[in-house]
Amino acid sequence: QVTLVESGGGLVQAGGSLRLSCTASGRTFSSAEMGWFRQAPGKEREFVAAISWYGTRIYIVYADSVKGRFTISRDAARNTVYLQMNTLKPEDTAVYSCAAREPIYRELKDPTTYSYWGQGTQVTVSS
Repeated sequence: QVTLVESGGGLVQAGGSLRLSCTASGRTFSSAEMGWFRQAPGKEREFVAAISWYGTRIYIVYADSVKGRFTISRDAARNTVYLQMNTLKPEDTAVYSCAAREPIYRELKDPTTYSYWGQGTQVTVSS
């Protein structure tokens, strides 16, 4: 059983930064596909960023709305994926969740294809 635990959310002023962490336990992924998604009140879950690794090959993709501001990365030794969020905007306010799946070599932006989910962490950006 894989468990994902997010941390790092909080309240920040517009223009500020936060770093979210997602730590996996239960197994070590030598290859996997992991993503960050967010959901604001009254809105559908939205793709934010994803990272996939297959041995030494790494692929990263971002939503257009966060490109240039957010950076996804991975620390294999800690079994952790990070989301560094800079230049935050009020519209970034949402519950952020990480998700993981075994490699299926398909679209990374579809949340329905992920098998494991964290509990989510609240990010609030004040104007």
